[in-house]
Amino acid sequence: MKRSTVVLAASLFAAVTAAPAALAQDSSWLVRVRASHLSPADKSDPVGGVGPANRVSVESRTIPEFDISYFFSPNLAAELVLTVPQKHEVMLDGAAIGSFRHLPPTLLAQYRFDPVGQFTPYLGAGVNYTRISSVHLLNGAGGLEHHSAGLALQAGVDFTLDKHWSLNLDVKRINIRSDVTVSGAVASAVKIDPTLVSLGVGYRF
Repeated sequence: MKRSTVVLAASLFAAVTAAPAALAQDSSWLVRVRASHLSPADKSDPVGGVGPANRVSVESRTIPEFDISYFFSPNLAAELVLTVPQKHEVMLDGAAIGSFRHLPPTLLAQYRFDPVGQFTPYLGAGVNYTRISSVHLLNGAGGLEHHSAGLALQAGVDFTLDKHWSLNLDVKRINIRSDVTVSGAVASAVKIDPTLVSLGVGYRF
């Protein structure tokens, strides 16, 4: 083999193996906007400690989502998931009893498979903090805890369109818990624990 051929092959190999590192250095940030359908688990203890469980439920709805990811390497990233305060109706035995708003920022660590391929699946795990506000239940007699912190799990895939743009499919499961109170006394412990299925578009800098 000619020396020039060996040099060319070695140069191509070096360029290919260096590409992921260069991509990580040049494109450390990814932002996305997504539409997320939130489906609560609707698990609750018997109201007042008697009768059947799961009488308290929270409406499903589609919400806007914005997230920012930072890449520490081609495979490892951190993602901060944000939205605006969302209003949800609360039902007891299917009848509306009021509403509340919640703001649920979530921070996740991700491992990304095949980071240089057109399809990039990933798994993530992290924590969620939810702030509950504007609670109006049972004409003012009912209430909810104002804070919830819990585990968040994630799975998704990015489909690369070009150097900057991508499409995204994402599924998250988030632990959100709250006690329902009536006249200051705990009436039921509620596990909202929503599953979020999201579709969106991303731009990588």
